[in-house]
Amino acid sequence: MGPATGSQRRFPSGAEYAEALQHTQLCFHHPELKGARPELTGLGLPRPISGAFASVFSLTSPTSGRRYAVKCFTRHVPDQERRYEAISSRLALLDPAELSQPWNLGFEYLPDAISVGRERYPVLKMEWAEAVTLSSWLDDNHTDRTAVDRLADRFEELTRDLASHQIAHGDLQHGNLLVASDDTLRLVDYDGMYVPALAGLGGTERGHRNYQSPLRGNDDFGVDLDRFSAWVIFLSLKAIASEPALWSRLHEPSGEFLLLTEDDFTSPAGSARLQTLLTHPDRMVSGLADQVRTLACQPLDMLPPLTLAVPRQRAAATVITDTSAQSGAAAPSTGGLPGWMAGHVASAAPPTQPAAPSVAPPDRFQVRTPLDVAVAVVWPLMLAVAVLALVVGLATAPFGPAAPVLAAAAFSVFGRARRTERAQTRAVLSGLTAELDQLDDPVKAEAKLRKDRAKFDAAEAKRTADHPRAQSKLTASHQVELQQIEKRRIRKRHELDKKIAGLSAERGRALRTALAARQSAYVRDRLGRQLIARNPPYGIGPKLAARLAAAGVRTAADFTGYRTVQNAHYNSVGAQLVLSNGRRIDVQGIGETKAIALDVWRRELVAAAEAGQPTALTAQERQSIDQGIEVRRARLATELRSVDAAAEASRTKAKQELEDGRARLTRENALAGERARRQRQEFSRRAVTLQQNSARHAALSSAAEAAEAHRRRLSLVSYLKFLYTGR
Repeated sequence: MGPATGSQRRFPSGAEYAEALQHTQLCFHHPELKGARPELTGLGLPRPISGAFASVFSLTSPTSGRRYAVKCFTRHVPDQERRYEAISSRLALLDPAELSQPWNLGFEYLPDAISVGRERYPVLKMEWAEAVTLSSWLDDNHTDRTAVDRLADRFEELTRDLASHQIAHGDLQHGNLLVASDDTLRLVDYDGMYVPALAGLGGTERGHRNYQSPLRGNDDFGVDLDRFSAWVIFLSLKAIASEPALWSRLHEPSGEFLLLTEDDFTSPAGSARLQTLLTHPDRMVSGLADQVRTLACQPLDMLPPLTLAVPRQRAAATVITDTSAQSGAAAPSTGGLPGWMAGHVASAAPPTQPAAPSVAPPDRFQVRTPLDVAVAVVWPLMLAVAVLALVVGLATAPFGPAAPVLAAAAFSVFGRARRTERAQTRAVLSGLTAELDQLDDPVKAEAKLRKDRAKFDAAEAKRTADHPRAQSKLTASHQVELQQIEKRRIRKRHELDKKIAGLSAERGRALRTALAARQSAYVRDRLGRQLIARNPPYGIGPKLAARLAAAGVRTAADFTGYRTVQNAHYNSVGAQLVLSNGRRIDVQGIGETKAIALDVWRRELVAAAEAGQPTALTAQERQSIDQGIEVRRARLATELRSVDAAAEASRTKAKQELEDGRARLTRENALAGERARRQRQEFSRRAVTLQQNSARHAALSSAAEAAEAHRRRLSLVSYLKFLYTGR
């Protein structure tokens, strides 16, 4: 029974595969896997290594004795066979001599390789690597700083190999990086691998969450897939090489990460782990941590590859130094890169942090001017005038003694207004206000971004769901069309087969019809030779024979019988002769009696003629009929063949339409995925810009509040105090 195909196909679970693998002699047909010995658990069952959509079993071949990792899929993967063929072909072209280490493991995709129940499913057969996972190796070797640092360099060389061949693994993490006994790396799990032949297809997975950029989406699939995870792993290894105690401090036993987790990337400000690395005294460690923090908020296609950020010739022979000898924290970075990377990355500048205005307005008066001196002199004079006015009795004059005081106050206001400190404060405050007016409200901008992202995510969810439905609908329509083509073919074949089967009966009918025609012609000929005038029936004289001849009845062949008629005029029964063409005639002198005599005479002649008529066709007549039947048989056979040919042509056309439809859907989905990827990048840029603008808005608001406070401190009272105290 053939397996079901398509996106709706159900795959067995890991437990169902384990049950089937108890009898490898039955479930496999592949010669190296048939009868293979699986690695067993303590309960005697095949031991699975379960993943996101597959279970891996270790099997030892009974023929070669080689050990293989056999991956059994637990869910459908779009274009699975096409992907593995492309990956296998690309990896097969790699020259081992050109690789930094033998990280490439050979594998073979086997469709319909394993039977589970009544159906067959594909498996992936890969060479078994005698190695341990990166996290297990670090458990045992993290105190060996030289070995860890050497492994970090080998990891960097592995990423360099991948990048130089335009390959991306898609899920670099501790479980897919194996360390062999010679401390070289092996790379496993190629399910999400990108090779150039797969350009345009979407990804099948998003990778381990503790190693991936928060901005990685479902549609990201290209040579840049590994860039963020490569930085994370390289940072972890270099940090452990610098300070082995970090493995115990930041890693959790059996934890699904090295030193950093997803939360450290999504919320770096509140990450204690990341803060530990950012403040590490080793400048390389702190610089790498700063780079990872920066890259976490950038789209994948904007990330620098690790191969560009790590120079081939390192400045120092080793990065393993005594942490007590390091001086302070990391040096400030340039353009978002740590100082030790300066000059190695062309364009990896992160979003710059907004700074508060560099020019702060004065909050007090400084050097006195001549005008200030004049104001200081005016006040005592005006006060003296006011006192004098009181003494000499001028209190009743307009404004009285208050007039000099008011004049001094007005002169003071004028003097304060002429101070440069006031102008500087107003200018700074005006500039800050203008900048704030140019910035969008961060709260509204964030709400709009959130709304746009939610709308986009809903549309993407619908598109992602619609694509397989459209493919299924196209396939279902194709199946219906094939069924209609087959029904038409069967119906037409049945009609033609029925006609061919009826040719024998048709031949018999043709022979009988031809014989009957020949016999009828013979009888008509014999009857046509019997003239009534020469051989008159009883009671028919020459005159009556002449009347019959005048009416068209000369021989026995000219009439077929008679019909009696009632003669109402004479109250008697008459007769009408029936001619050979069916017409009835009245002949004078022919009554019922003579009509009967004529009919008896004719019947006797017919009987005599039939007694001598031929009983078979001639050979030539039969041959003519047989030739006609054979011509008809050949024509029907040609029509029968044309029915099959037409059906095959219709199936070919339907298949081409299906392939064209699938290609169209793939192109449309790829284009939509590319548009979605660009939109995600735009959202990421908007988020970064929003973050910058929010910080800038906060800095400007704070500066504006400070400027306003400075402006208030330059009050009239402060000005008068400054006039006499200088402060």
